[in-house]
Amino acid sequence: MRRLPALLPVDPAAPFPSAASALREPEGLLAIGGDLSATRLLNAYAHGVFPWYSDGDPIMWWSPDPRTVFRSDGVRLSSRFHRSLRHSPWRVRADTAFADVIAACAHAPRPGQDGTWITADMQAAYLALHRAGHAHSVEVFDGAELVGGIYGVARGRMFFGESMFSARSGGSKVALAALARRLHGWGWPLIDAQVENDHLLRLGAQRWPRAAFLEAIATLVAAPAPPGPWTPRFGELAAAELAPP
Repeated sequence: MRRLPALLPVDPAAPFPSAASALREPEGLLAIGGDLSATRLLNAYAHGVFPWYSDGDPIMWWSPDPRTVFRSDGVRLSSRFHRSLRHSPWRVRADTAFADVIAACAHAPRPGQDGTWITADMQAAYLALHRAGHAHSVEVFDGAELVGGIYGVARGRMFFGESMFSARSGGSKVALAALARRLHGWGWPLIDAQVENDHLLRLGAQRWPRAAFLEAIATLVAAPAPPGPWTPRFGELAAAELAPP
């Protein structure tokens, strides 16, 4: 494997290497090192780059090709799931339980994965981004019980999804569908889902060439959108509203 560029923690605003220089094996690995400061993370997302690594490894930065993307009007739920939603008591809110959502994502079992990439350092970094108004969670509740959620990072009018979880069957689907509903209403057209899997593709995710993805987000991340909590803007959404009449 050729030598990867190493990022220096003393300059978190330094530009990332060109995405075209990312490795093909493993797909999309672009650089190593650096830090997880808010400046570095926001710089990374603005350029379509995200961190992903295991405990004990150096920080690894990725820009895969193709990129997995949802259109905010393109999340698909099955007819059977729609029928179950019509009588659901679940309610969806935003930014009321960020720490709980990221912790649940960190501990959610993943097929084919041993352990988690959402390390303690990663959780601390995204909690700091959340406190600064850049990272957000969408939470699904059954009464007071958190049954599903998703979290990610907002830059301009672009949402970069990081992870989601279900404590009850369908909890993550409701979180994703509710997020997409709100973003579409706000005029945010895309949700980054990073790397494909069968579950995401069944929900409507698309494979985009990296160059097309980077071109699309360049304008979106530059759009004026002040950071801050989403709780008032998102409001509360009944899961039953996600089912067509």
